Amino acid sequence: MNEQSLLARSIRTILMAGVSSAFIAAPALAQDAQQDDQDVVVSASGQEVVQSENAQVEERIQVTGSRIGRIGAEAPSPVTVISGDDLVETGAMNIGEVLSRLPALATTFTLANSGRFIGTAGISTLNLRNMGTDRTLVLVNGKRHVASAPGSSSVDTNTIPSAWIDRVEIITGGASAVYGADAVTGVVNFILKKNVEGLDVTATRGYAENSDYSNEKYTFSYGTAFAGGKGNIAVSAEYNAQDSLNALDNPWTATSAVSMRYEALYGPRTEDQLDDPAYPDNIVVPNAGYYAISNQGTVWDPFTGGILGTFNPDGSYRDTYIGDVNDPANFYCQDCDYINLRRYSEVQPEFSRVNYNLKGNYEFTQDVNMYWNAKYVKSEGQNIGQPFFRFFSTGAAADNYPYLFKRDNPFLPEALASQMDELGVPFLGLNRMYEDAGRRIEENTRETKRAVIGFDGMLNQDWSYDVSLVWGKSDIERVNGANVILQNMEWALDAVEDETGNIVCRSEEARADGCVPFNPFGLGMASQASQDYVTTTSVGTSEIEQTVFNATFSNSFLYELPAGHIGFAGGVEYRDESSVTVEDPFAKTGATFFNALGETDGQYDVSEIFGEISVPLLRDMFMVQHLNFDAAVRYADYSTIGGATAWKVGLDWTISDELRSRFTYSEAIRAPNIDELFSGQSQSFADVDDPCRVSNLAQLSADGRARREANCAALGVPADFDSNYDSATLETLVGGNPDLSEETSESITAGFVYSPEWLEGFSATVDYWEIDIDDTISGIGFQTILNRCVDAETIDNQFCNLITRDPDTSEITLIRGFALNIARSLNSGVDFEFAYDFDALGGQFRTNLIGTYTIEAKDYPFADEPDNYTDYAGVLGDQDLQMQLSVQYGIDNWTFGTTTRYVDRVNLYDPTSLETNPNPSNEMQYGTYVITDVTAGYKFDNGLGLTLGVDNFFNRELPGYTTGTGAGSAIYDNIGRFAYLRASLSF
Repeated sequence: MNEQSLLARSIRTILMAGVSSAFIAAPALAQDAQQDDQDVVVSASGQEVVQSENAQVEERIQVTGSRIGRIGAEAPSPVTVISGDDLVETGAMNIGEVLSRLPALATTFTLANSGRFIGTAGISTLNLRNMGTDRTLVLVNGKRHVASAPGSSSVDTNTIPSAWIDRVEIITGGASAVYGADAVTGVVNFILKKNVEGLDVTATRGYAENSDYSNEKYTFSYGTAFAGGKGNIAVSAEYNAQDSLNALDNPWTATSAVSMRYEALYGPRTEDQLDDPAYPDNIVVPNAGYYAISNQGTVWDPFTGGILGTFNPDGSYRDTYIGDVNDPANFYCQDCDYINLRRYSEVQPEFSRVNYNLKGNYEFTQDVNMYWNAKYVKSEGQNIGQPFFRFFSTGAAADNYPYLFKRDNPFLPEALASQMDELGVPFLGLNRMYEDAGRRIEENTRETKRAVIGFDGMLNQDWSYDVSLVWGKSDIERVNGANVILQNMEWALDAVEDETGNIVCRSEEARADGCVPFNPFGLGMASQASQDYVTTTSVGTSEIEQTVFNATFSNSFLYELPAGHIGFAGGVEYRDESSVTVEDPFAKTGATFFNALGETDGQYDVSEIFGEISVPLLRDMFMVQHLNFDAAVRYADYSTIGGATAWKVGLDWTISDELRSRFTYSEAIRAPNIDELFSGQSQSFADVDDPCRVSNLAQLSADGRARREANCAALGVPADFDSNYDSATLETLVGGNPDLSEETSESITAGFVYSPEWLEGFSATVDYWEIDIDDTISGIGFQTILNRCVDAETIDNQFCNLITRDPDTSEITLIRGFALNIARSLNSGVDFEFAYDFDALGGQFRTNLIGTYTIEAKDYPFADEPDNYTDYAGVLGDQDLQMQLSVQYGIDNWTFGTTTRYVDRVNLYDPTSLETNPNPSNEMQYGTYVITDVTAGYKFDNGLGLTLGVDNFFNRELPGYTTGTGAGSAIYDNIGRFAYLRASLSF
């Protein structure tokens, strides 16, 4: 702590000195400069800089990945640039949707899949190389932005004003030495227009062909210069919204499909066929699903486990029809009384957003420029999921098995009561989706406020400065409706007749509580009063706050060498981050069906000092036009983890006017975020398979099966145990770890840029990249915990200690997990970009092909086990090859464009799982996916513009039976052909 305080005091001293020199020294220098007739160049900050008569005039700009002004657009690291126009000329809902389609970015959180987790509906974050959203640093004009997800550093791209985006620059590899922690896999820098002049208004409305889905977008921007051009001020407002789209409303996503066992369909397999891909363990069957659960209720016998019958919508009782094709072990059937669970899947959420922005700058003198901006953004995203359900649930014996209905329940249909009498049983079970109590709905409201004020300019003719203060705050409210109160539901289901013949709740305590009996037999039979009694609305809130103070000083002409000038940039930064999450006081007790979430109250601050240098080594020699050496280093002192250092070196080698190459090596860090450090213990659920089930053991090779069988027996699991309880998600307990340390990464990039003189307008860029993250903060996968428990030599291991089984049923009741610096990730690949601009057919063509080839995407669950990894390259989410081809043609006032995305075929199972089970399914891959968007526009001379666009022009369907809502499958369009009209007015 003493070291941190000392560094913090030193930085404050430097900042005060820097600010003083900026305000005191700069005007005097400006007065001196105006007296001489000297040349002018552009500095790193974009200001005009006075240069001596002997110096050569060179334009120097600042590019993402460096704070040093450089000649032209030379970048020490690979940079992909997307223009602002390319981001808005689309039918996509927001800029995050467009960026996530780029080959280098994964579709981790798009609108389609943002509802996968609690509190994330409507969020759109970026994930470079599919290595985690917290490892991708998002900047706006090179400055940090307040996070949008509690406890993390992830920035919601909905907060960025799309009307003002000049371009987006994406760099690959560790950039922590330049920008600080979190830039482990790279940086996405949104660069806004510096000066906005005139009025720009747009209105966009689009409609889908396959469904009633639609969206709308409106933008307003106005800016003007003042004080004789010394200042500029601008305001903007944006609104966009979309309807929700249920899976049943799109024919591509409406079909229910399940994986039935081979034996259920075709009979037993021989020993030779068990691992033969021609005889897969499971067959994907369409128009099929569970017959053991339904909206109206499905009756089961707790004494035998068998299914007895179901109900008509009016509550009358009948047999369950399981059809001719069924899998009784999993309760699946085809063309039968199955429930289509896709009715509870929203493939697009209801979403709306408003974004208000103010920005300006004023040049006090040629050397002192003040800039400022402020924003307010409000977004609302909705996720509607499954209702409360019970699947082979009995409840506790001490509570008289509340989910088993008794013979004296007055709501019992006569036919069911007669069946109970025939069976001679006192109670039966009911598997049911309680849709009449309401589908669980989550509404997330995010309000983001951010303000930036800063000064930049020149201290003298060589030194520039940029001193800024950034403040941001995100307020998040999460409202969870139709949340079932467990005790109330248990009371309400246990109904009896009182002495006057009225139907009441059995428990006297329940009646005193105002209990209203709930009729579960048939859909919609429960009264509104009973529905109100068993449900509540839970509200959780989060507050995220960020303050950043930065002072950067740079000199592109620090010292002249024979090969050119040494460039330098350095400075200090202080950052304070806090995140507080408060959960609903009732829900967090575990009294409702909603997860019992832990609360978070965490804060940290970091003081940093950084420096960067660019040294010209050689110039105008054989095979060397320019050879520059780049280096950067940053030392950070965290209040949580202490000191951490990041650095990088690189070579920028211009061989000729046509050919240039570049190399970088960097070591970056990511400090644990607030959620990873301070998150309270929270209830969650995991989709896992119990490795001790007989049916799961049967799918293993003989060697693997023998050890698991022995360990399962040692755990007390019977040899014939095959309960399908794990077809539902199992309860887990997760939380933070205050003893975490930083992640460290090594990044390598090497590539070249080729612009041949013999083909004017053409350029080719190819870059190899490799990112190796060690001490990765990760929770051990819950399936890994289960597997490692029974794959060890004995059950006396740390993994078995994390698992709790019911001693009576042998079923897993709880799996515990928490974050550790335990894992490692290694990804590598090749990025390429080919661009060709040329004149033809009386107009201008602009073509661009960008792509990424993934060489490896290795995940090591334990960093100290180098031979234990899974390579996800070629698996869904880490496709081997992804490309995007864009062709634009302009003639007179017309513009035409087309963008085609190519996604290579992907495997649905990773190679590690296939080693133990080589034939899990008949559906092992999704094939090659190609989708094309087209636009046509006309710009009138009066400033009016019209653009007609069609996304997914050829109406390319989803592959397989995916809904396009998974972390990897969201790369596939689940809307279909979508036409939109965009009108714009500029003057």
